Amino acid sequence: MRLLLQQRPDGREAPRFVQLTLQPDLLGGWTLLRETGQTGGRSTLRRELFMDHAGALAALEQARDAQLRRGFQLMYAEGTSAPK
Repeated sequence: MRLLLQQRPDGREAPRFVQLTLQPDLLGGWTLLRETGQTGGRSTLRRELFMDHAGALAALEQARDAQLRRGFQLMYAEGTSAPK
C-alpha cells in the first residue's frame, strides 16, 4: 500500500511531499516507510517495524491524518486495502 500526499505549491518554492508505504517483510512483520522532502530535492526516509498488520495500518492512518491536518492533500493511493 502506498499513499502520496503533497502540499499546494505557493509559487516561491517546490511543494513538499510525504510518501507513506506499507509493505510486508520476509519474517512475517510489516514495515512502514515514511519519505518526506521537497519535490525535485532531497528527501528523508524513515523506517518503522511492526509485528502485525493491524498495528502497521493504524500507524499509517495516524501518519496520514497528521499530514492532512498540516495542509497536505492526498494525491495518490495504491493498494487493495488503501484506507479512505
